[in-house]
Amino acid sequence: MAGHSHWAGIKHKKGRADRVRSKIFSKLSKEITVAAKLGDKNPDMNPRLRSAIQAARAANMPKDNIKRAIDKSSGNLGMSLENIKYEGFGPEKIAVIIEAVTDNKNRTASQLRTIFNKNGGSLGSSGSASHNFNQVGVIRIDKKEIKEDQILELAIESGASECISNEVFHEIHCDKKNIYNIRKILEKIISNFISTDIEWIPNSKVMVSKENLELTNSFLEDLDDNDDVQNIYTNLNLSSN
Repeated sequence: MAGHSHWAGIKHKKGRADRVRSKIFSKLSKEITVAAKLGDKNPDMNPRLRSAIQAARAANMPKDNIKRAIDKSSGNLGMSLENIKYEGFGPEKIAVIIEAVTDNKNRTASQLRTIFNKNGGSLGSSGSASHNFNQVGVIRIDKKEIKEDQILELAIESGASECISNEVFHEIHCDKKNIYNIRKILEKIISNFISTDIEWIPNSKVMVSKENLELTNSFLEDLDDNDDVQNIYTNLNLSSN
């Protein structure tokens, strides 16, 4: 499961790929636009943009869509988009961190607050939930790219702190400050990456009661369906899901 706390990863593992393709493309396009706005428009010189483009390609986004997203970074839309982090607590006080890209933070905050309130949660202030997490660099590689013993050795040599493998991908954890340096080392052997992100990993996980599982799933899916929401992290224990 992606990042042990990343709701998109949970949905993927559980086969809940039920979002409309256009919504997925919209989220990917926003990340490309923001990455291009904040750095060089040449992906070879901008690791975040390069990672965003690779994620878009992995989702089969057309080349024209990718190009338009980069071009938007030079226009009024690109200038108005900003990264916002929201924190709060869902059913049974599960901690939630939301990373959004929006052109209207008041609208986004209002929409998210409605989702929290509707599901028995509350949108908190900055720092209210993030103390339950650590920011970690996370690099995911398709398992077909490299064998488990090879990626483990390569991860150790590159300075990564942890390497986890499952039936689908290898997941490397590292200091967030070194993520792109480590990726550069990995690129000498690996050409295709699933993702390269700085994620919020929970210090510990909590379970919710069976009575509130459906409510919790609905809450997280409502958040994920919001067009401004890019990433969702929670300390929910997946074994309770």
